Amino acid sequence: MTTVTAALLERDGLILACRRRADQSHPLKWEFPGGKVEPGEDPPSALRRELEEELGIRIDAAHEITRYPYQYPGRSPLLLIFYHVPDYTGPLENRIFAEIRWAAPSELAALDFLEGDLDFVRRLADGKLSGL
Repeated sequence: MTTVTAALLERDGLILACRRRADQSHPLKWEFPGGKVEPGEDPPSALRRELEEELGIRIDAAHEITRYPYQYPGRSPLLLIFYHVPDYTGPLENRIFAEIRWAAPSELAALDFLEGDLDFVRRLADGKLSGL
């Protein structure tokens, strides 16, 4: 099973959402920054690496909110791990995405998120998640 990390970066009560480019898998879908855990890497280390690669930021703390398995049709199963990242250092820059956007949790459900993230986004939008 492939493990994938995702960060909820928070600023002034808003959450960062990122939109994939048209040339990527799941084109133009919205997601949270993060990515696959590489062999020999633990999920928090993968999250730190991915945030530096994708957004040019460094984090000290990440608190796990939830995790669950998900499988896209015809693909290997994933373990999705969502983290709350309350703070970061460095100027945030969009290095790989078509678009990034700060949105209120209640606005996230209106974005076309990856299917694997939808349950989490709905619970976040409804205020049904603790850990934020």
